[in-house]
Amino acid sequence: MKIKHQLAIFNALTRLLVILVLWLMLPILVENVVYRHINNGLLEKKQKFIQHLDQNEINDFIENSDDSTETYSQFSTLHSEFLVLSKSPVKIAKKKAVFTNEYRIIEGEENEYRILQYHFTFGNQGYNLEIGSSLAEINDLTFIIRFFIIIVFVVILLITFLADTFYIEYLLKPFYKIIDTKIRRVNEPEAFDHTPIKARSRDFRELDFVLNQMMDRIAELFKKEKQFISNVSHELLTPIALLKNKFENLLQNDSLDDNAFDKIAGSLRTLDMLKKIINNLLLISRIENNQYEANESINFHELVTDLQEDLEDRIEDREIQFLNKMQHDYIFTGNKTLIHILIYNLVTNAIKYNKPQGSIEVTDGFLENKYFISITDSGIGMNDSQIENIFNRFARISSDQEGQGLGLAIADSIASFHHIEIKVSSALNEGTTFMLLFPEVLKHN
Repeated sequence: MKIKHQLAIFNALTRLLVILVLWLMLPILVENVVYRHINNGLLEKKQKFIQHLDQNEINDFIENSDDSTETYSQFSTLHSEFLVLSKSPVKIAKKKAVFTNEYRIIEGEENEYRILQYHFTFGNQGYNLEIGSSLAEINDLTFIIRFFIIIVFVVILLITFLADTFYIEYLLKPFYKIIDTKIRRVNEPEAFDHTPIKARSRDFRELDFVLNQMMDRIAELFKKEKQFISNVSHELLTPIALLKNKFENLLQNDSLDDNAFDKIAGSLRTLDMLKKIINNLLLISRIENNQYEANESINFHELVTDLQEDLEDRIEDREIQFLNKMQHDYIFTGNKTLIHILIYNLVTNAIKYNKPQGSIEVTDGFLENKYFISITDSGIGMNDSQIENIFNRFARISSDQEGQGLGLAIADSIASFHHIEIKVSSALNEGTTFMLLFPEVLKHN
């Protein structure tokens, strides 16, 4: 997931948490404000009632009472308020109003009320006064507020999420430009673009500056490595050539006996093998350092046909049947010499590890909309462990065969250089298939 989406989601979750807290707290705050207003109203009514209270008014309550109890009440319309006065024992205590929320049945209808309870003494008689105000409207108001908050905050959440996404996209635009122009498209230090990226953020300008410095250091290291490879090529191959020349001159000496002749000939073979190893290692190093151009047109059908002719003697010596079943003439842009080495190494590998009177089959086609070349042999095959290691340097499938174990390592380096995927499938004593899956097809004939 991209960082801009992560930031937008994080901001949205933060807002959602704030909304949830507000959704829980705001109605409580509203209720507190409303309760304070109701409490003040109940206190004013209590004060007015007490100020105008006299024995005649108490008698009026008694006379208007519908029953013989000592409780006297009056109600407002729609049961929104009530006042209850009842006798109680005289209490010696500090006069204080108490507020509670209770359900009361008024004229057969039960509702929740905010109730002020107040005890006072009048004419040596204790009285308990209750004044209530209905909370039905408050509960409805709280529900409406909660519902309204949900709607408003959901709309705000969606709007701010979209705004965050576009704003973060704007903020991170220099970041993605740095990735695209200075990292993703750069295959070698020489192609690095040192042009400063325009960015409002100081952090991105600093990142761009540090990347430029880092690539300068990498370019310097690449330059030193290429120089080292050149030096190694000269320092190692030159003495090998001199030794080989001296041994060849010694072979011309008629005074050598057979034993000395065999030893000198063996030394020459060792020098040839050493020279080949050095050349192969240098080839891998140059490939991995992108020291080759890849701008030549390559026709695979022609390439495989030429290889078949070049290797005809080796194929006939092993009595192997070579089947070229390629049906397409495709042209690929790359380094022709390297591609030739790639397929050459795979075919010679198929010859080397094949069974006598076996077969090699080369086919091509499409897989996942990509062009492929498949090289299948009927050789000794490999197990899973061998398949995992075949592209390692100096790895060999069988110690019975000659070679330095660098052919497939070179093939893997060339494939990586051209962005070609190599797929391997094999079964012991049945054979092996190497499939080259190319990144794209530039021309179809």
